Amino acid sequence: MLRIDRRSTFRLLAGTALAGLGMPHVARAATQSVTVGVDLSLTGADAETANLIKNGFLLAIDEANAKGGPAGIHVNVLMLDDGTATAGQYDPAQAAINARKFVSDKDVVAAVGPEMSGAAKAMTPILSQGNLPIITPSATNPDLTNPKFAEQYKPAGKTIFFRTVTTDAFQGPNMANYMAEVLKVKSVYVLDDSGAYGVGLADAFQAQAEKKGIKVMGRDKLDPKAADYSAILTKIKQLNPDALYYGGVGQAGTKIAKQSYDILPKMIKAGGDGLYGPEMLTTVGYPANEGWYATIASPHLSGDDKIASFTQYYQSKYGMQPDDYAITAYDAGLVIVDAIKKVAATGKPVTREAVRDAIEKSKTPTLQGTISFDPNGDLVDRTVSVFQIKQDKSAKPDDMDKQYHYIAVAPQS
Repeated sequence: MLRIDRRSTFRLLAGTALAGLGMPHVARAATQSVTVGVDLSLTGADAETANLIKNGFLLAIDEANAKGGPAGIHVNVLMLDDGTATAGQYDPAQAAINARKFVSDKDVVAAVGPEMSGAAKAMTPILSQGNLPIITPSATNPDLTNPKFAEQYKPAGKTIFFRTVTTDAFQGPNMANYMAEVLKVKSVYVLDDSGAYGVGLADAFQAQAEKKGIKVMGRDKLDPKAADYSAILTKIKQLNPDALYYGGVGQAGTKIAKQSYDILPKMIKAGGDGLYGPEMLTTVGYPANEGWYATIASPHLSGDDKIASFTQYYQSKYGMQPDDYAITAYDAGLVIVDAIKKVAATGKPVTREAVRDAIEKSKTPTLQGTISFDPNGDLVDRTVSVFQIKQDKSAKPDDMDKQYHYIAVAPQS
């Protein structure tokens, strides 16, 4: 557990008690500082993507603090990792522990994350009981904000889970639209990694694919810890569908990408934002990753001239190229900073309850435009962007902008 203090350096914190759920929490006036929690999957298969997201958020906070803080209030950061070596990726049990740490820390008035929907499902009931708002830059499972599941994910009643990306209710179906309308796919085999995100994404894709007249020739769930998927891939080869669609994150996805190149080298292959990340470039590599399609649940801005100053600053500060979810993380930081500023400007204490209310009403200018949320906490914008991995030998192998070629906004249903 790491906290970034006023000098943006890390110091180890002692564990905190898990009491105080649902009680008002006011930032200490004497220090004029508040804390924002961050939960990401910094250990395991998705760590490279988590690092990009982390840096995007920290950049927003560093910029705010360099200007004296929102309304003169310094923002500290409490950074927690929900990935574990045992899971090899995000671990819902660890995510729940992290949520309790955020809620029990009286200085934490908001949070950013988690990276993964499975972690979000473990965290949101706990955060709801603590009335602690959280903004995810990348978790896209629709259940989290679906009113049908409000009793499960916001038991205290108020919306506390917000997103700066759209959901898989759009990401999955829009890729099905792209396959049917642009790639002219007539048949597909669907895989998922058994996780909350992967199953939800694959379900949404499959339902829309069938509506579009694409024949779904089969569906399998993968064990993300398994090493060999050749039996499943050989079965798919024998069925000979036009395309393979994978719903899931990198732990199983990188292995599917590697092994499918040997067994299904010419088949159209696609996935969601779980396959949009440096892991597909560094762990899988060329030629196995060549030709894979991936979607993201936001507009494509990385590398855009309109945000050149952000990109240059990010690169100079962190020595790496930001991806689109680094941008949605930066935007999440801007929303929280703006909410703190608006609460402080009223002269009232900066409580997590007040910050939640301000986030809910947000109309914050960000890199992707004005951020506002619907009553369920979902981003009003529904853009889904489509990419294809194509090797650019003139660029670094892990350069997201050069190796993931942006194609278009996916057709909406």
